[in-house]
Amino acid sequence: MLSAYRLRDPLSPYISLARHFVLTVQVARRDVIGRYRGSFIGLLWSFFNPLLMLAIYTFVFGLIFKSRWTGQVSGHFEFAVILFAGLNINTLFTECANRAPTLVVENTNFVKKVVFPLEVLSWSTLGSALFHLLVSTIVLLIFSLIVRGFIPWTVVYFPIVVLPFIPFVAGLIWLLSSLGVFLRDLKQAMGIITAMMMFLAPIFYPKEIIPPPYRQLLYLNPLTVIVEASRDVLVWGHAPRWDQLGLYTVVACLFAWVSFAWFERSRRGFADVL
Repeated sequence: MLSAYRLRDPLSPYISLARHFVLTVQVARRDVIGRYRGSFIGLLWSFFNPLLMLAIYTFVFGLIFKSRWTGQVSGHFEFAVILFAGLNINTLFTECANRAPTLVVENTNFVKKVVFPLEVLSWSTLGSALFHLLVSTIVLLIFSLIVRGFIPWTVVYFPIVVLPFIPFVAGLIWLLSSLGVFLRDLKQAMGIITAMMMFLAPIFYPKEIIPPPYRQLLYLNPLTVIVEASRDVLVWGHAPRWDQLGLYTVVACLFAWVSFAWFERSRRGFADVL
């Protein structure tokens, strides 16, 4: 089966999104609604889940451990705001990375029975995760307004901060979903890897507590730049570091391009394995 895209074109991943945008939205919407189908309060769980998690983080880290953010003035509730701003990014990454290895395997009917653009599964999975990120961010901003009495104007930069993260996560889904067809142990491995990446990013701690010789190693973790930029615009009221975001965007787009090309070439063998 030949790919429907010119894989040498670095815009091919985004051409796939534009070509099947309506279908992508429909699949993402079905995924979000299906997740809460049959529950008593339905879609409201997408709002209550981050609210409950925020309450737990506030209680555990603020009231029990009495945690403070080194170098910053922060009370119990402010620490929860700082922590949650980073965890929201990690949650998006973890949700997509953990689902990706079984994404094609769980949609075998699309591979065998129907002429379906499988590349849409990556965009729709990411779209579902972005919806939950939006809801979690709204919860964070409301909580921040209650606790701190204001919301920094720099929140307008948040979509720009998340934008470079989108091609990276989409590329990761394409890569893992194709590998997951041939390597079924990948799903178990990703649970360990995502947990490791969470603790190796400055989510629960500021990077300043890391010894200077090792501090730059944090930037090998693709979560670090986005977590810090999100915290800058949502909590500290600082503009993001444009040089870091610019470089991140270039690397993320290259990664998405290579991963998309790999997915399109490897999909020829999906039907034989499944």
